[in-house]
Amino acid sequence: MQFSLADDGGKKTKKPNVLVILADDLGYNDVSFNGSKEIPTPNIDRIANEGVHFTNGYVSYAVCGPSRAGLITGRYQDRFGCGRNPLWAPNDINQGLALSEETIADVLGREGYKSMALGKWHLGAHEDLRPLNRGFDEFYGFLTGGHNYFPEELTLSDISKVTSQFHAYKTMMLHNNTRVKETEYVTDGLSREAAKFIENNSDEPFFMYLAYNAPHSPLQATQKYLDRFSHLEEGKRKTYCAMVSALDDGVGRVLETLEKEGIADNTIVIFLSDNGGPLKYKTDNGALREGKGSIYEGGIRVPFAMRWPNKIKAGTVYDEPVISLDIMGIAVAYANASPKNQIDGVNIVPYITGDKKGVPHDELRWRMFDKKHYAVRRGDIKYINKTNRKNGKVSQEYYDVKNDISEAKPLNLSASDKEDLQANYDSWVEQLLNPKYLGLGQDKKYTELHPNRYNTVVY
Repeated sequence: MQFSLADDGGKKTKKPNVLVILADDLGYNDVSFNGSKEIPTPNIDRIANEGVHFTNGYVSYAVCGPSRAGLITGRYQDRFGCGRNPLWAPNDINQGLALSEETIADVLGREGYKSMALGKWHLGAHEDLRPLNRGFDEFYGFLTGGHNYFPEELTLSDISKVTSQFHAYKTMMLHNNTRVKETEYVTDGLSREAAKFIENNSDEPFFMYLAYNAPHSPLQATQKYLDRFSHLEEGKRKTYCAMVSALDDGVGRVLETLEKEGIADNTIVIFLSDNGGPLKYKTDNGALREGKGSIYEGGIRVPFAMRWPNKIKAGTVYDEPVISLDIMGIAVAYANASPKNQIDGVNIVPYITGDKKGVPHDELRWRMFDKKHYAVRRGDIKYINKTNRKNGKVSQEYYDVKNDISEAKPLNLSASDKEDLQANYDSWVEQLLNPKYLGLGQDKKYTELHPNRYNTVVY
């Protein structure tokens, strides 16, 4: 199998490595490159400063599971019924990423890429839905939507001991299909394993999906990181800041390993959060309206940066809207890979470099099925439609999110513009499926329907 790609001079070079670093519930303004004065993030900033900073970077959903399903497939998750946060239900093959879908690892694997998933999976706990059955060669992490950080709290040696949705936060880490004892703060442990994989696979193209659970709850940090914020009062914000600092250290370790192995120039590194920061945990979304779970900018616009020294000029700022679905578009383009399913993501690199004119997306769209909220962004205009589930009343809002990032000044569009936005959304939604499983919001109902939910084999 050929692991090469023609460069601009006609020579053969190794296909680029692809490394996605995904933070969990990170506030828009909680990285220095987006303006944070409280949390120094020099390592995360390197990705933006040595590559491109996206000022209008979005994810495809405002909470964890559906957002990850979109990212890992390059397709709007509602196309395949993943419009809810999966529950912990290891007996249920429908609770997670639909088997009809290919992951980035599946597609790149056909082109000779080795791949590893680290950290938070949250795309299904059933055996057939786990990373090693979704294209990945190696896995180190956990299957749940969140996890405890202190190793002494990881006390459940197998999933048969899990007795409730959030009890799974205490499972021991999985290395491939084997439970292992982690000895470090989990964020540090994930960084260690990521560096190890890079060292062991630097001679061939690889894809790494490094999905930190930081700074998702529970808010837990070691004294090492808390001491960096001794000037802050004790409480949620201080611990949150410490968790982000640990995440930044991990990013630094990964970048240093790429440099040490001599492969930094030919590695596409993408950093983003899976959704906006949850305000109840004292995250900072800056001027954005609301946060995690919201169709407003605070729920879906995230810190987003990419570095690829072989292609992208350092210090680039890109202002047109991009979305997490584009990660698949980039990966398959430079691996010369062909996904089996039609993807919604676009190779945005030629737009960033100026080799391609225009914009990557005419429109971006979001649907939150259970909330009956949806939104469309076309150019600078964003359309929001919300249905009050109690009285059925529909409200429609329009904003210029370029000049009004806080969505504070509603626009009065012409009737024809309103109709056009609605018609395009209606055409799109006809392509989507209703959620195929009950999600986190229906935890109690799911348990009533599946009383043997936690009766599982040892694994």
